[in-house]
Amino acid sequence: MNRKPKMVSRMNVKRNLGTAVAVAFVAIGAGSSLAAEARPVKAAPPAAAVASRGKKLFLDVHVLGKGKVTAKDVAAAHERDLATEGKYGVAYKAYWVDEKEGKIYCLAEAPSAEAANTVHKEAHGLVASSIMEVTADNANWVPTPGLKLYLDVHHLGAGKVTAKDVAAAHKKDLAVGPKHNVKFLNYWLDAATGTVVCLSEAPSADAAVSVHREAHGLIPASIEEVQEGR
Repeated sequence: MNRKPKMVSRMNVKRNLGTAVAVAFVAIGAGSSLAAEARPVKAAPPAAAVASRGKKLFLDVHVLGKGKVTAKDVAAAHERDLATEGKYGVAYKAYWVDEKEGKIYCLAEAPSAEAANTVHKEAHGLVASSIMEVTADNANWVPTPGLKLYLDVHHLGAGKVTAKDVAAAHKKDLAVGPKHNVKFLNYWLDAATGTVVCLSEAPSADAAVSVHREAHGLIPASIEEVQEGR
């Protein structure tokens, strides 16, 4: 399976043994450098976000800590995931990194959460802090070059939200968004825990939150500026 056109990190990849995140990876058992030349994905071909038949969609979260991750290093780790995933029937579709807070989010199609995490473990040793089985709004989001990207997270509670509820709220976000120069690109729902993760283009985090507040009143528990890679 060759998805190289979807990965910006595959352009001009260079190894670098001196980055901070490589040290962090070694500390948890990676055993080798994961640094590489990379650029944030600002406009990429659509990535499949809806699971294929017989597979599920998972969104995992890695919390490394402030100052312990760079987009360059995450791109290299993703390269290793792509080289390993076929052994376990997994397909990593996209990732988002918040360099400031040291957090990584990975989206994968897999037969199970265990299979997705096994790829991470074998590829570089950086297993997820948590992983959610999710459903997606769409399979064709494409970030606009030059605009900021934000991921916000809503913890609504188990049994407190349905796919129909989230779809209705998202529709309201789309209607209100232009007023604040915000465009919501996609969302993922973990129905089991009532967690919703929204991806948006916005001039600021405040602008994105203002859309949620005005559209339906559901304020996220957190919001982070991220860089996307595939």
